[in-house]
Amino acid sequence: MEGLIMAAQLLTGLSILVGIHEFGHFFAAKIFKIRVNKFYLFFDFLFPFPNLLKFSIFKFKKGDTEYGLGWFPMGGYVDIAGMIDESKGADDLEAEPQPWEFRTKPAWQRLIVMLGGIIMNVITGVIIFIGIAYSTGERYLPMEEVNKYGLYVSELGERIGLKTGDKVVNLNGEPAKQFRDIVDPNFLLESDSYITVDRNGEQIRVDIPKEMIEWMSDDKYRNKSYVYFRDPFYVKRVLPGTPADQGGLKADDIPVAINGKEVPYFSEFRVALSKVAGTEIELTVLRDEQPVKLNMTVSNEGTLGFEMRSRLNAEYKKYTLMEAIPVGTKDAFNVILVQIKAFGKLFRGEVSASKSVSSPIGIAEVYGGTWHWLQFWTITGMLSMVLAFMNLLPIPALDGGHVVFLTYEIITGKKPSEKVLMVAQQIGMLILLSIMVFAFGNDIFKLISR
Repeated sequence: MEGLIMAAQLLTGLSILVGIHEFGHFFAAKIFKIRVNKFYLFFDFLFPFPNLLKFSIFKFKKGDTEYGLGWFPMGGYVDIAGMIDESKGADDLEAEPQPWEFRTKPAWQRLIVMLGGIIMNVITGVIIFIGIAYSTGERYLPMEEVNKYGLYVSELGERIGLKTGDKVVNLNGEPAKQFRDIVDPNFLLESDSYITVDRNGEQIRVDIPKEMIEWMSDDKYRNKSYVYFRDPFYVKRVLPGTPADQGGLKADDIPVAINGKEVPYFSEFRVALSKVAGTEIELTVLRDEQPVKLNMTVSNEGTLGFEMRSRLNAEYKKYTLMEAIPVGTKDAFNVILVQIKAFGKLFRGEVSASKSVSSPIGIAEVYGGTWHWLQFWTITGMLSMVLAFMNLLPIPALDGGHVVFLTYEIITGKKPSEKVLMVAQQIGMLILLSIMVFAFGNDIFKLISR
């Protein structure tokens, strides 16, 4: 069932983003009176072979344009008359150029058409993040609250030199305002980042290794942070029919020990439960300030079945629409900033391609096997910004490749021949196909190896 939910979220998210991207090209082409032959969600041919297995699930024609849903569920396209792209072969542009074709329009108009999809993805990403900021506001944990009890450090955090109980003094010499700052990708991707911590009254500098992102991508640390905050907690609600309910746990109980070992913080409590999954335990709780011992069996997933409430004081800020606009815009463009820094790591050899490149299989895993609308829109907003960034890369066959040729034409006044553009397109398609095969192979290998 989880696999179906992952696939459904991936298909829904990418359908929205690809449809909007292609609409950007479509809309710009229509503004300049360029004929659009087709507008398809998914390919109606075996990508990247435009003349192989050509058929659609459904289609209809309105005006000069055929709208349809292709059978090959990867991407989509608009077939713009007179433009060299993945939907055309060499013989498609042999006819005499017509005034309604892309190739007969001024270079600046063609540039806007090529940027149309990228612009629409940026606008979509920004709108999504503004909507999230406006609807949910911002809940955060001030570093002063975290430092009441210090950090809980995972195995990866210990690997770089942190210890449970450390209290954060600053990050890269600047005061840390909230816990999120210490796990912010921007911080972790910076060169020579470091954390200054207070450890038993002594200030210690802990450097973030260049290989940190590489390590975080390992299956061993998959979906785990290198640090958490130690949070004293109590039981907010016991779920009916769960081991906690059957064992007599009640709302407002304060769990303090498992099998006699003290676990006053939820971070340690969760880890301790995972180590005794599927076994019976003695859980000691404080009830009306008196210790009570309860016997219950931990589920195979390492849970008891209750909702916790942290006793740390998180802060919440509600944004008006006008306040949400700059906040959401900043969050959206921060995704692109992270991508740029990640590319820098990749090109410097500080992270391997196998840990950086994902196919739709990997993206589906990011969405997860449970459908939460906030998580869905957050990931979709991030993907929209990533799609805009990736499409702007100067690789032939991507929008960015076309932008490079058009920028050259605008600056020099010289238009590359259609033969040059067709060869560049074929080279670009070969590059993209190679990346796609590598990404799918990489993700399949990861699944098999787990």
